Amino acid sequence: MVKKNAFVKEVRTKWPLFIMMLPVIVFLLIFNYLPMVGTLLAFMDYTPRRGFFGSDWVGLRNFQFLFRSGDALIIARNTILYNVGFIVLGTIFALFLAIAINELRGRLVPRVHQTIILLPYFLSWTVVSYFVYTFLSYDMGVLNSILNAFGRDSIIWYNERRYWPFILTFLGVWKGVGYSSVFYLSSIMSIDTEYYEASLVDGANKWQQIWNITLPHLMPIVTILFLLSVGSIFNSDFGLFFVIPRQNGLLLPVTQTIDVYVYNALIRAGNIGMSAAAGFFQSVVGFICVMTANTVIKIKMPDYALF
Repeated sequence: MVKKNAFVKEVRTKWPLFIMMLPVIVFLLIFNYLPMVGTLLAFMDYTPRRGFFGSDWVGLRNFQFLFRSGDALIIARNTILYNVGFIVLGTIFALFLAIAINELRGRLVPRVHQTIILLPYFLSWTVVSYFVYTFLSYDMGVLNSILNAFGRDSIIWYNERRYWPFILTFLGVWKGVGYSSVFYLSSIMSIDTEYYEASLVDGANKWQQIWNITLPHLMPIVTILFLLSVGSIFNSDFGLFFVIPRQNGLLLPVTQTIDVYVYNALIRAGNIGMSAAAGFFQSVVGFICVMTANTVIKIKMPDYALF
């Protein structure tokens, strides 16, 4: 009763703030919480004709297509390994770029560099796919032209599986590293300059400042972004793995992830329940990964854990 009275008092004294919060709360309810009801589709044989309430309940049958497929291990391996590569390499390069931009002098130069590295994030994968094709085309591709200039034979890039793990990893990191570096750069700029001034008095050089001042102050934001990335380790960027390889069947063993597999299965079978089951499975695994990673961080570095 005391808590209820305290809440009513809080509303009465700060009612303008609650009114300002109302549109956001409504937005979250409509677009974040209300769609959770659709999770039940993962356990139903849904058909548009029968509707949500008229479709039959089938239990875990929709999940079987993911685990009984002969490609289940391959698509799980691809999804996890690519995301691990994106997380590790993306974090390293984003930190490097943020620190490098922060060291640039002047007002215009850092902004120009930041704009350049952030630009790829705003390009759609469809646009990027044309740029990639310009480089990898067998007849007129830039890379084959370079190889021919050095007396080497042209490579049919879109038929060679061994190159694509590196190509896709490079493109994924290239497109997202600028966006991540913005978070790190803003954190670096918030570090009190007195730390660096005191280190100069003690005779620290630039590398020692980065290692002992900049990186420790960046650990909280690194941890948060890491946990968010781990939460989506079973999800993949659909555009990267579907559009960039140009849907080439020869490349499926190294380019097919869970999202691409579900899309192809949905197009062929038209089963909405299967797609919902895959999304539900990815969400559950992502939640488990976040909780596990946060627990490990809490044990090793308690100050950097989310909760």
